[in-house]
Amino acid sequence: MIFSCEEHVDIAIDTIVNDYETFPSLEKIEPEKKLLTTCEYCKNNAIYVVANT
Repeated sequence: MIFSCEEHVDIAIDTIVNDYETFPSLEKIEPEKKLLTTCEYCKNNAIYVVANT
């Protein structure tokens, strides 16, 4: 599972595809959790959760 901002969501998708060879799920983070979650690439607020499911 990768938390990502809008700018880095494409990198997060590519990482999941390369690591797990499957299309990832992409979900928006709930508004009340956005302030607590940061992007794993730049530490800005995360908007998406990209996961292998």
